[in-house]
Amino acid sequence: MNILIIGGAGFLGANLVRRCLAEPDVQITVMDSLEPHLHATTDNLRPVWSRIRFVRGDLRDETLLADIVQNKEIIFNCAAQTSHPLSIQYPLLDAEINCLGNLKLLESIRLLNKGARVIYVSSSTVIGKAVTEVVNEDHWERPLEIYSANKGVAEKYYRIYNTIHDLQTVVLRFANLYGPYGKGYPEFGFINYFIHLAHTGQEIRIFGPGSQSRNILHVNDATEILWKAAHEPRLTGESFFATGNEHLTVRQIADSIVSVFPRGTVSHTEWPDERKRMEIDHVTFSSERLRAIVDWKPAITFQEGLRQVKSVLEP
Repeated sequence: MNILIIGGAGFLGANLVRRCLAEPDVQITVMDSLEPHLHATTDNLRPVWSRIRFVRGDLRDETLLADIVQNKEIIFNCAAQTSHPLSIQYPLLDAEINCLGNLKLLESIRLLNKGARVIYVSSSTVIGKAVTEVVNEDHWERPLEIYSANKGVAEKYYRIYNTIHDLQTVVLRFANLYGPYGKGYPEFGFINYFIHLAHTGQEIRIFGPGSQSRNILHVNDATEILWKAAHEPRLTGESFFATGNEHLTVRQIADSIVSVFPRGTVSHTEWPDERKRMEIDHVTFSSERLRAIVDWKPAITFQEGLRQVKSVLEP
């Protein structure tokens, strides 16, 4: 099976590479721009380097896309500008990658590989603040910053290309992923950042009391549903929440991390104005619509997942 993973040097992408390599008879091409703003490197891929083909390239490069999408049976697009604060600081860069880049990819697939199965990684933050106790796919979308707005726009491109051009597209919305090979920067997922702080003996500073609740999901559970989605035709043309069963407050998440990485400590600080404006507060997502179609549920608890990350960081 010939697989293309775009954004494969990032956190989710590098873990997805490992999940795909667990299958027999796969040929994997990894494309990544190694964008400096995103702190991207190939370090996460070194242990599997000999088993993949790596191409350094940008989602906005139409010539490269035209070449690389051909003859691929499955195309996973994990590439994105993923930082909420950076999307405010560099809104044009975010739009170029998260909107224009996806249009260029879809056009390349439409013209040159219409039979490919295309899985797009989106974000639960496209909805903005929750107005219902439990959020499902029928919830309205009122995003609070540029990144989430553009991810929502890109989702609709994938739906349109399915409706109009019969592309086999699936969109999965993830929330609060964590696990091995995460980035230790605050703009790329708060759980992995908290883990980095605790692992390096630093203070985890929580904005406000940390009482807002979050769904959390280990990256291995995310890569498992990505693989399943690539082989389930009943998901075609739709967007689905793919979220965890555990709902913890930010404070509980921080406390759990320092219990596993005891060098860390937890403190509280006032909300910066810009971050407070982007805060979604309490939210509980439902993946029941996805699970009604696919036999999938998260298998790794938060405590188990933290111990797994520790074993990678402290072998």
